[in-house]
Order: sequence, then structure tokens, then C-alpha cells
Amino acid sequence: MAKIKIQQVKSRIKCPAVQKRTLDALGLHKMNQIVEHDDTPSIMGMINKVHHLVKVLD
Repeated sequence: MAKIKIQQVKSRIKCPAVQKRTLDALGLHKMNQIVEHDDTPSIMGMINKVHHLVKVLD
């Protein structure tokens, strides 16, 4: 399974609670934190929900 790295680039302050829970589910708790996940449809759906707060790295 391919791996992707996700970095939080914007603050979660003033974001809706649903987006904060999505960031928590991805394992992102701080700015500029990088986590690695498998490239699955469920992970890509979560990234889509918070695409304005995160950056996908190669």
C-alpha cells in the first residue's frame, strides 16, 4: 500500500468542530506536524474535508 505524508499548515482555531475532529482522526494536533498514512479512500476523503488546512507531501 502506498504511503502519503500529511502536514497541517493552517490553524484549527475558529474551524467547525467536524473539521477539528477530522484533524484529530488524521493524527494532526499541532501546526506543521507531519503524519504518515496509507493511501486509502477513507484517508483521502478525510483529507478532502480539511484540504484548506493541510498539505499532502510526496
